[in-house]
Amino acid sequence: MNNFDEQPRRVINADVGLNKFLTKMYGWMAVAVLLSAVAALYVTTTPSLMSLFTGSYRIVPIIVWFVFPFLVSGQAMKRPAVSFVLLMVYALLTGGILSMYALVYTGTTIASAFVSSSTIFIAMAVYGVATKRDLSRIGAQATSALIALIVAFLINIWLKSSLIAFVFSIIGVVIFTALTASDSQKMKRFYLQSDGGATTSTGLAIIGAMQLYLDFVNLFILLLQIFGGMGDRD
Repeated sequence: MNNFDEQPRRVINADVGLNKFLTKMYGWMAVAVLLSAVAALYVTTTPSLMSLFTGSYRIVPIIVWFVFPFLVSGQAMKRPAVSFVLLMVYALLTGGILSMYALVYTGTTIASAFVSSSTIFIAMAVYGVATKRDLSRIGAQATSALIALIVAFLINIWLKSSLIAFVFSIIGVVIFTALTASDSQKMKRFYLQSDGGATTSTGLAIIGAMQLYLDFVNLFILLLQIFGGMGDRD
């Protein structure tokens, strides 16, 4: 067989595999977002469930919420099916936690934050996948900035400054906007460097869906805080 005929075929196969991978990753991420929205709506209309997230034991689901991403990522390459189930459970748990914001912000503000975060996420995800510019340095800088911001947020718990919190929310949006683009490119690069096997592809898709889901959720929360301001609280 002519080598010149073989090369285009390899490129086409790689493109098809990449497209399937990206469809799977973003599809699962979208399903997780949908589950969170449904769970949040259900919890807000079910007082017995709402009490789990607003009562004296609300710290328990919050701790579980922080631990779960490590479980999802840890099982992704070993047991993709288990990891996928954990991701969906995590999405439901996140929905329950997000339901608490319905007690603080109006439906208009929540809807505006969701539409805005979706728009930013889609734009940055497309950019991250399509651009030929290496975003790894930007991703590393954004991660470092995120760590510093988390520390600053913790300090502000004692300062209780609404102005500082507002400024931090704006900075956070910039950080997660950058992370959305860099994480999208990173997962594309991981797939292209992998063996392309079904198990590997599925595991990477779950890890990517988890990471991008977190980027989206944090974008949503930060924009909700910005749009809410001081005058939108009940």
